[in-house]
Amino acid sequence: MSSVLRAEALTKRYGRREALAGVDLDVPAGRIVGLVGPNGAGKSTLLQLACGLIEPTAGALHVLGARPAAGAAHLARVGFVAQDAPVYAGLTVADHLRMGARMNPRWDAATARARVEQAALPLTQKAGRLSGGQRAQLALTLAAAKRPELLILDEPAAALDPLARDGFLRGLLRSVADLGASAILSSHLLADVERVCDHLVVLAGARVQLAGDVTDLLAAHRRADGTPVALSELVLSYLERAAR
Repeated sequence: MSSVLRAEALTKRYGRREALAGVDLDVPAGRIVGLVGPNGAGKSTLLQLACGLIEPTAGALHVLGARPAAGAAHLARVGFVAQDAPVYAGLTVADHLRMGARMNPRWDAATARARVEQAALPLTQKAGRLSGGQRAQLALTLAAAKRPELLILDEPAAALDPLARDGFLRGLLRSVADLGASAILSSHLLADVERVCDHLVVLAGARVQLAGDVTDLLAAHRRADGTPVALSELVLSYLERAAR
């Protein structure tokens, strides 16, 4: 499969407000994609559309070659970690793993156990008493143990302190490598994107402003004196251009 996500004239309106306006996008397989942009750019809307949580107003969207959430088998191929890493406060870590095993036909108990051990998550601890970093690791464990072909992560580390964020990103890289999966990571933290992503999508003003493999984008953009630009510098230049 050449693409994990393909959008054609994708539009989503909330009343009179356009969250996405005629978006064309082709995300290749085998990449860790950084989805960046200011608040209100449409990042969460795009990811919710990709997970089948909401429907587009117009246009087409295909994820792993099919309509999002086309059926149980398709849902099993996508792992999703939403903002604030939602878990069930009254359930223990072990309860979450048992629930994951019951709900996911491709559940990999060995992967779940290994990730819990790597993240030092106490099996008997209720999720509501875990730290923010531990809750994020638990949410990532539940998504990865489905053995998805695509991981979608909507700013999962935004509220974490630097140490917890570092642990989460390490866990993400490890999970993607172990699964041989693709990933789309929405983040407003450019340092995180620079660290883990090899493909970039910049959203602003409800439209895609820039997209491509990071190495290709950096090779194609240089300062006036010919020196290479940093990824953060490139992103900010396109965001400033979109804001004019």
